Amino acid sequence: MCGIAGYFQLTDEHPPDYALISRMVNSIRHRGPDEFGAYFDNRCGLGQARLSIIDLAGGSQPLCNEDRSLWITYNGEIFNYLELREQLIEAGHRFRTNSDTEVIIHAYEQWGTDCLSRFNGQFAFAIYNRRDKSFFIARDRLGIRPVFYTFHHGRIYFGSEIKTIFCEPSIPRQIDLQGLDEIFTWWTTAPPRTAFEGIHELEAGTCLLIKNGQVQTHQYWTLSFPETFDRKRHYRSWAEELRELLIDSVRLRLRADVPVGAYLSGGLDSSATTALIKHFTDTKVETFSIAFHDAAYDESDYQKQMADFLGTSHHQIKCSYKDIAEYFPNVIWHTERPILRTAPTPLYLLSRLVRQHEFKVVLTGEGSDEIIGGYDIFKETLIRNFWARNPESRWRPLLLKKLYPTLPLSGARARFYLETFYKAGLAKRNEFYFSHIPRMNTTTKIKDYFIPDVRNALQEYDSVSVFGERLPDNFSRWHHLCRAQYIEAKSLLAGYILSSQGDRMASANAVEGRFPFLDHRLVEFAATIPPWLKIFGLNEKYVLKKAMLKELPKTITDRVKQPYMAPDSNCFVQQDSPDYISELLSENALQNSGIFHPKHVQKLREKCKRLSHAHLSFKDNMSFIGILSTQLLFRQFVEHFPDIKSLERNKFSVWEDYSKTPTGHSS
Repeated sequence: MCGIAGYFQLTDEHPPDYALISRMVNSIRHRGPDEFGAYFDNRCGLGQARLSIIDLAGGSQPLCNEDRSLWITYNGEIFNYLELREQLIEAGHRFRTNSDTEVIIHAYEQWGTDCLSRFNGQFAFAIYNRRDKSFFIARDRLGIRPVFYTFHHGRIYFGSEIKTIFCEPSIPRQIDLQGLDEIFTWWTTAPPRTAFEGIHELEAGTCLLIKNGQVQTHQYWTLSFPETFDRKRHYRSWAEELRELLIDSVRLRLRADVPVGAYLSGGLDSSATTALIKHFTDTKVETFSIAFHDAAYDESDYQKQMADFLGTSHHQIKCSYKDIAEYFPNVIWHTERPILRTAPTPLYLLSRLVRQHEFKVVLTGEGSDEIIGGYDIFKETLIRNFWARNPESRWRPLLLKKLYPTLPLSGARARFYLETFYKAGLAKRNEFYFSHIPRMNTTTKIKDYFIPDVRNALQEYDSVSVFGERLPDNFSRWHHLCRAQYIEAKSLLAGYILSSQGDRMASANAVEGRFPFLDHRLVEFAATIPPWLKIFGLNEKYVLKKAMLKELPKTITDRVKQPYMAPDSNCFVQQDSPDYISELLSENALQNSGIFHPKHVQKLREKCKRLSHAHLSFKDNMSFIGILSTQLLFRQFVEHFPDIKSLERNKFSVWEDYSKTPTGHSS
């Protein structure tokens, strides 16, 4: 994993902007502190901060092909690069390194944009073609690795993180209110929109080509589900094929020239990926996990059980309220968007633990819940869809007792809760967002804190519909669980799980996360598994549990799923809370940002102080975290973005098209 950045002139040529590339790369040096490189001509500037994982000595970037006509800067991994390399050698290509980066450049040379369909990986890269003055950017199928861009004064600026783009001082830095509205509906924005005006995110499974002054985007892959399923195939057959695909995915994701560790949360998914690593190594696996001082969030007993069962060398970090409050500003600097829960913060501390143990790569279990039906939102969808067929039924909503055994379902209070929360939107069963209505009803509470000017500006903006603008033609004919999975993958997976909790928290400490469940072969196969084998009754990820029976103890496969969460508002209302909280939520700071009503925010803060976490609603918790994170974002990026000159500090290996050989010089 690395950090990429640069610019490309759409038409006119200009002298190389060395200082800009230096600033851009230095702003993301946390992603790749091992090596820094740049390429320039009068049309293009490419920069790279490298995290050396494959071909440590020969994989320096930017990198070119034999005749120096194609140049690439690249972030990520192509896991099947060895197989592709053999195909390209047979086709006549000559390699001077053993890196997967060079495989990409030759694959593009051989197959053009169709090379993307051949890659099994997680990537974002930019390729400059000196011959026809074209420029190509691509992102992996699931959106594991990010890339952002903007068009400004005849240039496209791009980078792994938005802060690279803001290193050009003439580019405005303003919060996008519509982007904010989307985050406070879906937890994320719908690409290409981001939280900043004019800054775009390349959507997962999409590429962008600039040629002859024309800009074209193309979606080369999207998640799809069948309209009918194979009812004759036995569940053991589905489970065995899933297991074989997962084993091969783990095998590929262990390819590295540095040691590979694993996250071990104690849940089914990370336990599965860690267990499968042992198929390919005789050495003790190094595993890493988070524990919490607050027992309500702690899974350390299960983590210890799995570490003992697998015989791993286990490392743990214990996270407190104080830790979350202290490191929350760092987290927002890396997420580059408001967040509604503090969950990314412990993951930031976890990746720091990994780095402290001198590991650069970890396998994780992310993605399983989305593709195999692990979230409560999917089980809620099944119940609510059944309930919607007879919305006046008094017994159908009682199925929620099986979903939430601790929920008291007797008495008027419980009945009122079910009727008002889960019954909301039952009449919208055919809407694409039906599955997500309960979540949206919780999240959108934050908008009550907008000042009148913001409410008026957003009055006609429909943030609910943004993820439904380009649905597959046969979306309405899919099973309701499949529709829910598609919307979850398009919104929460790429926009939050793989971003704010994934790439950003790992890359903040120069760690690369790898996701075996998100191998596109496995994702495409999982889409064909019948919904009733994903959730059997209300038993989530049933087929995965059957697939892993030989690998894991029953205490793990049979345990009640505990969603990963962290303490929220409680962390920020302690007596020893950091000073920045009072400062950012002060009347003066809220007036400066011009988004939230100071008096309403003050009442919310007092409520958070008054009530314990156990009694504070999800709506109030999300509102507090959403407001605080937005204030931090405004402070860090709009009001006090780092001094531009302070970002010009590292020496680079620089290649220019004026030289005859690819031997660089320091600059």
